[in-house]
Amino acid sequence: MRKTTTALLVGSLAALATACTAVAAEQASHTGHQSAPAATSSGYNVHLFNNEGAAAGTVTLKQGPNGLLMVVEATGLTPGWHGIHLHETGQCEAAFTSAGAHINHPEAKVPHGLMNADGPDNGDLPNIYAHADGTAKAEIFTTRARLSGDGSAQDLLDNDGSAIIIHANADDHSSQPIGGAGARVACGAIHLMH
Repeated sequence: MRKTTTALLVGSLAALATACTAVAAEQASHTGHQSAPAATSSGYNVHLFNNEGAAAGTVTLKQGPNGLLMVVEATGLTPGWHGIHLHETGQCEAAFTSAGAHINHPEAKVPHGLMNADGPDNGDLPNIYAHADGTAKAEIFTTRARLSGDGSAQDLLDNDGSAIIIHANADDHSSQPIGGAGARVACGAIHLMH
């Protein structure tokens, strides 16, 4: 009798786990791959997707006392340099244009470009480099964005979230509006589930 009860319990737990996985997958398919970043002891893991909806890596966001560290592990990129930026809306649909423009100073917008004397905007970041196999790994630090805490840095977890976009080309860090970085080839939504 105990063996039968244990077997039924194990079977029920397995069925419940399968159902939960199916529900999560269904939710992700209806939100344009906008799953909330997974909170871990080491930060928030944001999942990147390409324009075909396939996984394209992760970006782990780690809030520090003086800024935000982004650990990028991307796949499926063309070899060479790629612009990477923080965008204003936590959506990754319609060729990723749904992510909107860069996050920017709320009161007074400034021009794009890390090398622009009048910039940079809050979403500007250094380029990342993809190797011959299409993978790119980088650590990027910014003081202009944050996940939590007070200060002048822009909040990535505001009401409509934000997004990480990887572009097809390198950012020249000065020309407008995005430094010639070209098409949006990977996107990861940053937002909290309500």
